[in-house]
Amino acid sequence: MAFIYYLFFGIFGTIISTSLPGLLNMYSAKISMNQGKKNAFLFATGVSLAILIETLIALVFARFLDKNPDIITILQKVVLGVFISTTIYFFFIAKDVSKKPVNKKLDSKRNLFFRGFFLSAINLLPIPYWVYISITFSSFKWFSFSHLSVFATVLGSSIGAFIVMGVYIWFFRPKENQRKMALNMNYLIGTVTAIISVFTLIKIIRTM
Repeated sequence: MAFIYYLFFGIFGTIISTSLPGLLNMYSAKISMNQGKKNAFLFATGVSLAILIETLIALVFARFLDKNPDIITILQKVVLGVFISTTIYFFFIAKDVSKKPVNKKLDSKRNLFFRGFFLSAINLLPIPYWVYISITFSSFKWFSFSHLSVFATVLGSSIGAFIVMGVYIWFFRPKENQRKMALNMNYLIGTVTAIISVFTLIKIIRTM
């Protein structure tokens, strides 16, 4: 039962963090339209593998921090800086991902897999996300850093990413005339990181 619990913990944790139509999701949907669903799933497999590795790194690091609580206070300040910087980036610097053109040149299967892996790997947000989530849930006794829980969560995280990508591949049909969407995805992501920044700042102030 513990394995199932942590597996779903990883699945839903990743679904919550990746369900917004960001660059990777939109890109997988456009690959599906231009090159077929099979090629899009190769891209999604590369993305999911990178998220698996990033989640593993995050949980191993979080387990170390959980055994050294004095470092957590310092890390909270670092995380606060990261999320504030991320908020500023998405609000003021990043371009609208819905306006980024996708190269319609047909890619080989190997290129699609490694492109998915690379684009996901350079997006380091899953690491601070899972460090923050795992330590927070651990403080409420809802998560443990045993080998079983880490393995199940990492596996679930990869499955969750693949599920989200699959939904976009099967059901989402982006069009050029939809660029002017009602909601700018960068602003949504910036809002989420701003909210996390506020909660982290409140937590730091309370512990002072």
